[in-house]
Amino acid sequence: MKNTFGNSILVTLFGESHGDAIGAVVDGLAPGLDIDMEFINHQLSLRKPKGKIGTKRHEEDNIKIISGVFNGKTTGTPLSIIIQNNDTKSDNYDNLKELARPGHADYTGDIKYHGFQDYRGGGHFSGRLTAPLVAVGAILILALQKKGIKIGTHIKRCGGLSDRNFINYENDINLLNNLDFAVLDDEKSKQMTEKIEETAKDGDSIGGILETAIIGIPGGLGEPWFDSFESLLSHGIFSIPAVKGIWFGDSLDLIDSYGSEFNDSFQIENGNVITKTNHNGGINGGITNGMPVVFHTLIKPTPSIYKMQDTINFKNFENCKLQIEGRHDPAIIHRARVVVDSIASMVVADLLAERFGTDFLSSK
Repeated sequence: MKNTFGNSILVTLFGESHGDAIGAVVDGLAPGLDIDMEFINHQLSLRKPKGKIGTKRHEEDNIKIISGVFNGKTTGTPLSIIIQNNDTKSDNYDNLKELARPGHADYTGDIKYHGFQDYRGGGHFSGRLTAPLVAVGAILILALQKKGIKIGTHIKRCGGLSDRNFINYENDINLLNNLDFAVLDDEKSKQMTEKIEETAKDGDSIGGILETAIIGIPGGLGEPWFDSFESLLSHGIFSIPAVKGIWFGDSLDLIDSYGSEFNDSFQIENGNVITKTNHNGGINGGITNGMPVVFHTLIKPTPSIYKMQDTINFKNFENCKLQIEGRHDPAIIHRARVVVDSIASMVVADLLAERFGTDFLSSK
């Protein structure tokens, strides 16, 4: 089960960056969920590289669903998605198969798989495999929306520049989900894009911080200890390549505050329980409290850069120099945000299915 995530709704990922195809199998989906190919393609478009701030590798990402769907609805049986790899240039990796690219999983992958791994383009470790996760996420995001649950992510910080905070969660989420470069402040969006372009010209890369909000989520999801909402979401988010950290609510910003400042006071408003602030990010004791779930994801700079670097040949145990060629992103944070949304949808849908039953997402 090393490539499978979930308890009630299970997602199994397969494929390699330069193999024939990549894909996912989803088991446990409720029957009757809508399969909206236009929406799936929209979500996949948010992940695609664009302009000067993305890799020159352009895959069409034409998905093929080969099981689990009939007449535009899920059947309840395993749903299988396949995406062909067409724009591969494997020759770029011939001279790298014994070199440990700094920041990559070449060395650790060689240890784990005893040299039998597909090293081309990072193989099974590649961010290329997030494409089928976005396709799966699109199905779940649409189902969650029909239950009043919405997910949105923006680039909170990149290149020393910070976007504004969420103001109106629903309006901001609706805006973000139609932006290729998910920044709420137009001027900061322009400045961040220019910073990434400057970094690309220098042969380097940058990372940043994503902020995600999930609204409409009911209270009561998660367990007090090992399956807390935070731990399950962190498990999923840390499976995304380039993720190096996650924190919930204002925990990092207010780390030096007092309890009297950090605590969220409860109150009744229009017959509903709410908190006056949301410093804890909508979670208490590992369980959602009904307020917006808010979390931040730290995305490291893309490890593939064009500058000369020190490394090793892990076959003959020699120190050497490395200058990577090929097609690489100067930043992936803008492409990663839809992957974060997709993983979040998988965690939320799985917890809803566990608490309310598998048919919850398709019930009226």
